[in-house]
Amino acid sequence: MIKLQQIWDNILLETESKVSTLQYDLYINQLQPVGIHNDRLYLLAETRIVKGIVDKNYKDIIRKCTNLVFPTIIDVEIVTENDLDNIGDVEKEAELPVSSSYVSLVDDKAVFVAQYTFDNFVVGKSNEYAHAVAYAVSEAETTKYNPVFLWGGVGLGKTHLMHAIGNSLQRNFPEKKIKYVTCDQFVNEFIESLHDTTNPNAMKNFRNKYRKLDVLMMDDVQFLAKKEGTQEEMFHTFNELYLANKQIILSSDRPPKEIQIEERLKTRFATGVIADIQPPDLETRIAILQKKCNAKGYGLDIRVLSLIAEKITNNIREMEGMLNRIISYSTLVGGNPNEMNIVHDALRDYADSTSDIITIDHIVAATCDYFRVKREDLIGKKKNKEIVVPRQICIYLICDILGQSIPLVSIGEYFGGRDHTTVMHARDKISEECKNNDTTAAHVKDIRDKIYNR
Repeated sequence: MIKLQQIWDNILLETESKVSTLQYDLYINQLQPVGIHNDRLYLLAETRIVKGIVDKNYKDIIRKCTNLVFPTIIDVEIVTENDLDNIGDVEKEAELPVSSSYVSLVDDKAVFVAQYTFDNFVVGKSNEYAHAVAYAVSEAETTKYNPVFLWGGVGLGKTHLMHAIGNSLQRNFPEKKIKYVTCDQFVNEFIESLHDTTNPNAMKNFRNKYRKLDVLMMDDVQFLAKKEGTQEEMFHTFNELYLANKQIILSSDRPPKEIQIEERLKTRFATGVIADIQPPDLETRIAILQKKCNAKGYGLDIRVLSLIAEKITNNIREMEGMLNRIISYSTLVGGNPNEMNIVHDALRDYADSTSDIITIDHIVAATCDYFRVKREDLIGKKKNKEIVVPRQICIYLICDILGQSIPLVSIGEYFGGRDHTTVMHARDKISEECKNNDTTAAHVKDIRDKIYNR
């Protein structure tokens, strides 16, 4: 059985080469797979306008690419939220034969995002060590650095570096068996193999798949937290690969010591090289935007790029989203993307929802800057007053600004795996202090203003 997202990922790989980068980014890559029903693939468009554009200009291309990869899917339908109730029951995975002429994500060969290379990774002080380690691993025939552990906040380039390593390894050492997997995928495969009663060799096959590799690359290993069975499996997989001198490359949003996993697994993760990626400075953020514009053919002025770089300080992915928003808006209304009235109009809706621009990373960074404390201390285990008060204020601001868009459990997980009741306590404590303590209220106001760039 092939999962829906995997089906769509394969189709995207084929479609990307058939249209321009601008068309792909603005329209095709924005579609989300809904399901398969009656040999038809349903794709969700964000608005009626986007649906109309895709139907008119790109639907035939998507259909042809879909037929090329999965011949039994006979049609593609673009829908919006209002259409979902009329579709009927859809399949989220399917037993689909893959075209014999197509090599894709469905087979065992790792497929990496072609655009994620070392050539288009902008190096600055915030990431130069991580970049150097990643590049060295991608060029080395032996395991000089093992394991490699890359960590940093959301949208700072960890996945880019992982794919850059993968692309380089495949080019330099095509004979090597490489596997790239997210932690979630590893967990799900492990659970499926445990419960597969139809195949007595399911667990053996799963273990062989991961323990016979030359290179194992796993993204977001922080999601191993509280999954004892998977941690046990990862421990033995790690050991077998490590003792066989096979390369292991891991990424996470925090260093090994702050992940809520068994101590023996933490120790192994920290055995080799640990390289962190910090938020880039303003000049690096502008350079990143310039490189993305060059790659996509966007002709944006430096003042527009500076505006974006000043608004988004902690997340490269969000910067790119804002960049695409300006291009998309100017294309739809027929305006010049370098005219500031067009830029401000394009970003008005984007800024209406604070969760679109502001993330936990933004709030944590602003709090650390305000109180002059280190990020690792703020989200870590230290309990001295100089850290506890900023931490509680930070948690309160996250709850207040992001609201229900992020669960309390996720906030607790971000802050070193704390229980959700600890998050509730911090939130309620600071909420009450803001009413009765002018100093606390002033701190909250100042940091909030800092977050909103006032």
